[in-house]
Amino acid sequence: MGSNPTCATEAPGNGPAVSRREFDALFDAVRTWGRWTAADRGAWNRVTADHVRRATATVRSGTAVPMGRPWDTRPGPDNARPALHYMSELGDVEAPEPAVYKDFLAADYHGKGVSHLDALSHVAYRGRLYDGRAAGEVVDAAGARFGAVSALGPLVTRGVLVDLPAVLGIDWLEPGRAVHARDLVAAEKALGVTIGDGDAVLLRSGAYRRRRELGPWDPGEASAGWHVDALPLLAERAIALLGGDGDSDVRPSPVEGLHSPVHALAVTAMGVPLLDNLDLEPLSAACADAGRYAFMVVVTPLNVPGGTGSPVNPVAVL
Repeated sequence: MGSNPTCATEAPGNGPAVSRREFDALFDAVRTWGRWTAADRGAWNRVTADHVRRATATVRSGTAVPMGRPWDTRPGPDNARPALHYMSELGDVEAPEPAVYKDFLAADYHGKGVSHLDALSHVAYRGRLYDGRAAGEVVDAAGARFGAVSALGPLVTRGVLVDLPAVLGIDWLEPGRAVHARDLVAAEKALGVTIGDGDAVLLRSGAYRRRRELGPWDPGEASAGWHVDALPLLAERAIALLGGDGDSDVRPSPVEGLHSPVHALAVTAMGVPLLDNLDLEPLSAACADAGRYAFMVVVTPLNVPGGTGSPVNPVAVL
């Protein structure tokens, strides 16, 4: 088992707790409800053909780096509901040649063990999904009738890796370490990149490296991630996608009574889908080798009508 993570109250620079009144003011400040006609695509509406062409212009070596974690069928403190994988046919059924082999995959993917995308139907705050839709009216046992992952389609845009451990000269951020707006500004300067409109922003905390070296822990209790004070800056930059090697939220949460405030701000207020549980170690190495932290990113969620998200294996192309 892994070592006990550092709690947020022990991590440097996390700052005082944020009240619900302060959070609600922040929510209103970054909200983009009513901005787009295709509301269930949210901030992906920002990405036009010009953004795709801009992304392709970042490709130089042609190096493709996958970011999805291995399909994890092993239970653990960060994988309470392991994915399923079993063989459903072993080529031993009497049939004409050639023999075939088949397998079955399934996952309760909205957790900590599977790399996945959160669609806009995944997170409600005060009973409302993105664009002010009443969650109880559009999500039921049959799935989501608004904000489903099937409405998103593929995304091709410029990606930016905010590689904070590389900036700080450390292997990883300890669980509980909050990443503030000031950290983002400093990282942009150090990495020589500026986040712009339509970008996919990926935060590397080094969590997956820490897991490999020290063992797993429960990131639902302690994880490095964004402090809510960084979201206004990301909203100002007009990003299209937010992701990382955690689930973007720092835990314990800095907001009184809210377990995942960044989820509420990004998905529900800003309409920005989230990529959770990526393995960003190969991308960190590739960016360091290339000497640049901007690249083309390709995200292709499964086309699941009514789905609140999808397992994914995003690819960065340098």
